[in-house]
Amino acid sequence: MIIVGAKGFAKEVLEVLHQLNQLENVVFYDDISKDTPELLYGRFQVLQTKEAASHYLKTVDNRFTIGIGNPVLRKKLVTQFEQIGGLFTSTISPFAQIGHFENRIGDGCNIMTGTVITNDITIGKGVLINLNCTIGHDSVINDFVEMSPGVHISGNCTIGAFSNIGTNATILPKVTIGKNVVVGAGSVVTKDIPDNCLIVGIPAKVIKELEPLINC
Repeated sequence: MIIVGAKGFAKEVLEVLHQLNQLENVVFYDDISKDTPELLYGRFQVLQTKEAASHYLKTVDNRFTIGIGNPVLRKKLVTQFEQIGGLFTSTISPFAQIGHFENRIGDGCNIMTGTVITNDITIGKGVLINLNCTIGHDSVINDFVEMSPGVHISGNCTIGAFSNIGTNATILPKVTIGKNVVVGAGSVVTKDIPDNCLIVGIPAKVIKELEPLINC
């Protein structure tokens, strides 16, 4: 498997693969950083060109996952790696607690240690659920949402695609958050939020309008 990225969050994805005992043929990909070693931790190769990544996907293992935050960048990288033959693959920690009834998890999700997902929850493609997050029953988390550590989403909530929920934010029951919304760290969201905005506070309020996403 290729972990796209070789810094920060990519190292946490590596830990999940270690937890799963799936380190065989793991490599990283980083074509931007100038200080990345050829072998990360003296063991894992870092591919540095699209040609090298394409060769790996065709000859060794066609799976890849994203080891980078930022919803829009994640989507862009997924498109690039799917175009060269990659299979977008989820990495789900065995130390996440996932309910057994009517849960649906899309391709390429990163679900980290300590996550709790109850029942009747739909999680879209490419969602990043970081350490110690919780998601309550009958909630929908749309494509490429990023949840920072310690986020709590109550039951019957909907989170729009490409939204970014900051560390320790709480979404109260039956709240709908629009597409491309940034929720500030520690915020408590008590009511529905429209698309394309930044919200902060307790209770959370819109403090800035954001430009709508293009081609997302």
